[in-house]
Amino acid sequence: MAAARPKRVSSLTARVLTVSTLWAVIALIAVGLIINTLYRQGTERGFRELLRAHLYNVVNSVWINGEGELRGEPEFGDLRYSQPATGWYWVVEPIEGSNSPPKSSISLGGRSLDRPSPDEISFNALYERAYDVVDPFGNDIVVMETEVELNDEGRVARFRVTGNRDAVDGDVAEFTGRLTIALVIFGLASLVVNAGAILIGLRPLDSVRRALESIRTGKSSSLNDEFPCEIAPLAGEVNALIDTNRRVVERARMQVGNLAHSLKTPLAVLLNESKSMTSEHGDLVRNQAETMQRQVQTYLDRARIVAQSASILARTEAEPAFERLIRVMRRLSPNLSFELSVKPKGVWIALEQHDLEEIGGNLLDNAAKFARSRVKVSLTVGAVAPARPDDGPSDGWLTLVVEDDGPGLTSEQMAEAVKRGRRLDESKPGTGLGLSIVDEIAREYHGVLRLKKSSLGGLRAEVTLPAIQEATPRLRLRP
Repeated sequence: MAAARPKRVSSLTARVLTVSTLWAVIALIAVGLIINTLYRQGTERGFRELLRAHLYNVVNSVWINGEGELRGEPEFGDLRYSQPATGWYWVVEPIEGSNSPPKSSISLGGRSLDRPSPDEISFNALYERAYDVVDPFGNDIVVMETEVELNDEGRVARFRVTGNRDAVDGDVAEFTGRLTIALVIFGLASLVVNAGAILIGLRPLDSVRRALESIRTGKSSSLNDEFPCEIAPLAGEVNALIDTNRRVVERARMQVGNLAHSLKTPLAVLLNESKSMTSEHGDLVRNQAETMQRQVQTYLDRARIVAQSASILARTEAEPAFERLIRVMRRLSPNLSFELSVKPKGVWIALEQHDLEEIGGNLLDNAAKFARSRVKVSLTVGAVAPARPDDGPSDGWLTLVVEDDGPGLTSEQMAEAVKRGRRLDESKPGTGLGLSIVDEIAREYHGVLRLKKSSLGGLRAEVTLPAIQEATPRLRLRP
């Protein structure tokens, strides 16, 4: 048999926060990449425009004299052209009509620069071209080159100006670092604001959850808060469902009462008539009528229990109910000692008062029949639920224990004791329905009846039922 899949826990808040966070992260990364790319392109463009300006500064500053010698020195106002191996150089080389040696910046130190052929990188319409090379000192540089005719005699010179690519890369890296810090700060702030907006927006759903929990635990009878227009229809439907549930319970109560009233008189007539009949026939009719009475009462009680267990408003305070039962038992059995212990105080149980008293009364009556001198009753609330697969939700589980110091039962007798109409001791009065009724009521409320050996020596009857630890029956939620 395939293993059951674990139940998937889904949170609307977690979903919205996760999706919005992922979108914010993706959007910020995309924006960062776009901004960084645009900045690099702009920096590259500005870098080349700077080299072009320097190139024509050199063109305007250098000339050829009458002897064919190159003269002039450009003025950049930039120390990088006068410091060695910086990657910032200028070079002027005569190529036609002059045998003058080339002129270059101090930073180049008299060395030469590689240049691709015009076939590899062609000149543009302005007879300019730009390309990347590595200088003799290992720097990656960008070269801006042009060729100019210096006079009317056809003397042509090649002009080249270079710039170190580290300037561009360093500028872009610095900008990228600052941009990353700014986007991270902006992203974190946006996530905090977004999370706050989402949590505030979903707060009405949490209010609905708390209100429903209050209804389930009996602290409130309806959704009384004012909710946003998106949730108000849901609240209205829930209130309508509660009203329908209440009407069904009331209708069931009325029908149970009508049935009991309609059967009470005919059964009473049969019992009275049996008294005037002959002994044999009278006893037969009387026994059958009494059996009918018990059966009718049993099924009426069961119908009432089902109706009340389906209601979410069945609530009873446990301690006062058992105090009343024990006062009655002390009067009926003055020779016995009855003890009551309730922990914690103020426990409410999710049962109708009549059903709780039915359980307690049957268990106390059963214990009093067999106890020698002592009956002990304890009510405790804990988190341990009965071992049943169809248990409903509860704030906790109340464990009712009634034990006596009588002779007790064997394991086989305990199994027989909960069967309807089984009397293990015919010398004691009763119908044999007490423990079976307790078991039936407990099951209808998702509880469990267990019979064990008591530490007092007799029987220990233990019933686990859904409880509410807070004693406030109604709670008005704040808007």
